[in-house]
Amino acid sequence: MSPEEQLKILRSNTEDLIEEHELLERLRSGKPLRVKLGVDPSRPDLHLGHAVVLKKLRQFQDLGHTVVLIIGDFTARIGDPSGRSKTRPMLSAEEAKENAVSYQQQAFKILDRGKTELRFNSEWLEPLNFENVVRLAGKYTVARMLERDDFEKRYRSGEPISIAEFLYPIAQAYDSVSVKADVEMGGTDQKFNLLVGRKYQEEFGQKPQIVLTMPLLEGTDGTLKMSKSYGNYVALTDPFDEIYGKIMSIPDTLMFKYAKLLTDLDYEKAKIEIDGSKLHPMDFKKAVAFEIVKWLYSEDEAQKAQKNFTSMFSNREVPDEMPEIVSPSSVTLPKFLKDAGIISSSSEVKRLILQGGIKIDDETVTDAMATVEFKGGEILKIGKRKFYRIVVRS
Repeated sequence: MSPEEQLKILRSNTEDLIEEHELLERLRSGKPLRVKLGVDPSRPDLHLGHAVVLKKLRQFQDLGHTVVLIIGDFTARIGDPSGRSKTRPMLSAEEAKENAVSYQQQAFKILDRGKTELRFNSEWLEPLNFENVVRLAGKYTVARMLERDDFEKRYRSGEPISIAEFLYPIAQAYDSVSVKADVEMGGTDQKFNLLVGRKYQEEFGQKPQIVLTMPLLEGTDGTLKMSKSYGNYVALTDPFDEIYGKIMSIPDTLMFKYAKLLTDLDYEKAKIEIDGSKLHPMDFKKAVAFEIVKWLYSEDEAQKAQKNFTSMFSNREVPDEMPEIVSPSSVTLPKFLKDAGIISSSSEVKRLILQGGIKIDDETVTDAMATVEFKGGEILKIGKRKFYRIVVRS
């Protein structure tokens, strides 16, 4: 494939490309590019918002380039201030390490492991002494740092900004220097950090990396960017049924963006057909959900998810397959569901019960403190999509 053809593929669906002529020049060199993505393991789960960037990285790999996946086990201990209105809590080394294991497993659902160079930035950041850090910090000014939107807003509103947060973009930039990145990718909220990387590479006598950003993906609420903090995320670790169901719950206005960024469906054609009443929006949304589950799991599991969704929501039936949970014969649901790891807290169970969100054999549970008697074989339904079969422990 010619450099111009590669550029067309790599440019598709992106937001920023700085600078396009530099990328074309490096593609014309014929040398495989080193394409960097840094991810801080601040939480154990990746979601579809991360998958937008991972999908573009896979395109680079399919075109013969190398992805350098940097797990920010060191920078996670500083806390990325991107888009934050206040200082982000720092992680311990143990928390960062534990989350990093999970990140690798999830990223390789999309990336080609054989074409991925996996690095941890503690490798080069941990050995730096205080003199090294001061020298690095001396290469960037406070004025330039305050050009960053979130820093500027916080400064003007009197919100505190720690010196550690100024060091974060510098640490991320030093990652680019350490791995000699040709391209660095991220969401649009990472643009400032990526541009700092260009500056530092020039300071160290390297060619500045090309900056390539992807649009941020709104979550299932259709408004806020997808984030575990907002509870509007679709995790890559979610069961295939749940991924399908969550995508079916997004507003119709968002399904074209999901199709564009996460599938190879012809969303432009679908728009025309929907506008002309030749295609029902629900049918296209089903196609989007099917393709995403197929991509993350398999075609067989996508078919199962679609069948189960149709059974549950179109025919109001219980799915053929569901996980089993072992229960004593007498339980109170808040403690039981928390201890079983199905819901994170007893208070969340109580909230769901008050909202009518928990059913046993299609009977709505109304009293959070009542003792429930199980015989075994009952169907426990939580929310709209989660079903469990009760197995009573003797």
